[in-house]
Amino acid sequence: MKKQRCNFEGIYDLFAIRIILDSPFEKEKMQCWQVYSIVTDMYQPNPKRLRDWISVPKSNGYECLHITVLGPEQKWVEVQIRTERMDEVAEHGLAAHWRYKGVKAEGGMDDWLASIRTALEAGSNLEVMDQFKLGLYEKEIYVFTPKGDLLKFPKGSTILDFAYHIHSKLGNQCVGGKVNGKNVSFKTELHSGDTVEIQTLSSQKPKQEWLKIVKSARAKAKIRLALKETQVKEGIYAKEMLERRFKNKKIEIEDPIMAHLLKRLGFKEVSDFYKQIADEKLDPNYVIEEYQKVYNRAHNLNQPKETESAENFEYKNPDAILSRNNDDVLVIDENLKGIDFTLSKCCHPIYGDPVFGFVTINGGIKIHRNDCPNAPEMRKRFGYRIVKACWSGKGSSQYSTTLRIIGNDDIGIISNITNIISKDEKIVMRSINIDSHDGLFSGNLVVMLDDLSKLNMLIKRLRTIKGVKQVNRI
Repeated sequence: MKKQRCNFEGIYDLFAIRIILDSPFEKEKMQCWQVYSIVTDMYQPNPKRLRDWISVPKSNGYECLHITVLGPEQKWVEVQIRTERMDEVAEHGLAAHWRYKGVKAEGGMDDWLASIRTALEAGSNLEVMDQFKLGLYEKEIYVFTPKGDLLKFPKGSTILDFAYHIHSKLGNQCVGGKVNGKNVSFKTELHSGDTVEIQTLSSQKPKQEWLKIVKSARAKAKIRLALKETQVKEGIYAKEMLERRFKNKKIEIEDPIMAHLLKRLGFKEVSDFYKQIADEKLDPNYVIEEYQKVYNRAHNLNQPKETESAENFEYKNPDAILSRNNDDVLVIDENLKGIDFTLSKCCHPIYGDPVFGFVTINGGIKIHRNDCPNAPEMRKRFGYRIVKACWSGKGSSQYSTTLRIIGNDDIGIISNITNIISKDEKIVMRSINIDSHDGLFSGNLVVMLDDLSKLNMLIKRLRTIKGVKQVNRI
């Protein structure tokens, strides 16, 4: 009574009369309505209390005609009219329907069983079956197709539910629709009596968030099936693309090496690996580089080179020599003696960054990145103290740099970040400081690494983590 907001006087089925007819199947509807006519001729009916579940049965197979009439002593009495077959289904459940040999499955049972079959094909778990069970008792709505056909849906169903009910392809390509002639989004909730028309676009594809939009279990099952098929197609495309890249670089793929690489990159399933490539979260060039490292290690191709004659020596940084011919250039080298220089803490330059030197008051030289926030002011006010600089061989030095990371505050996000860093032996994490607010996290990550290429590769890998929105160098 509380749930329905109904007073005690509004309850009419405290006392009910059930009329059960011995009727042949083909005459069931006609004879039920004849009984309705006889009863309403004798007693005054309440038109608001008419429940016609004969013309449009419930999805669980229940068929009956409920009317409320004013009986003796001016009391309302509910009258239920149904046949023996309908009573058997109502009393003993869906299985009783099949006891009547030669009787075609009516009352939505074929659709109900077809929905279960669709769910099983999609590989859904028992949660889907729970949805079917709940769907038998939920309130229903009735909407019309443009041709006037009447369709039944759970209350709260949307345009997308309607599209998938008509056909899977129609649902997969649905971009919106018309309700009673008005253009609406495919998220629009339907109501009884609506006439619905679907609008499609060939480029439209099902998305994971659609599962939250649809209400019917049938639509959910079809979306899951479509998502699986899309993932398989994208995986095949990503695999072919990666194989072409390997072929262009004249590298032959060995399955054991590739399996070892997937394990090293943290993938448990091959499908997840190709999905990240298809979603452009994993760079194929990076995969090829890592594959070559694993291949070289497996085939002992990283042996130290033999000592060569000085005649064959080739300087690794010829650009520095060319620069020094025209002007004085400070060559940054860890073994440099006689010159006091330090790396600036305002921009933390690392090997590979375009840099310049700035002569301080005490005579020492600070090395800054060309894009240092303080660089414009220094060049403007103290241009005469600027010294050109370039890097020599990086040697064994490691440089400290700080990254700013922003993303969704999901469970395990910090663990995923630290796992990415720990996989590379040449990167050391100095500190991590994370703050969380309103479902987002932001923080600074200080790492020690060899050079700029290592840093760029780390940033690219951090951006592939699910939930990470931004990764920038400070």
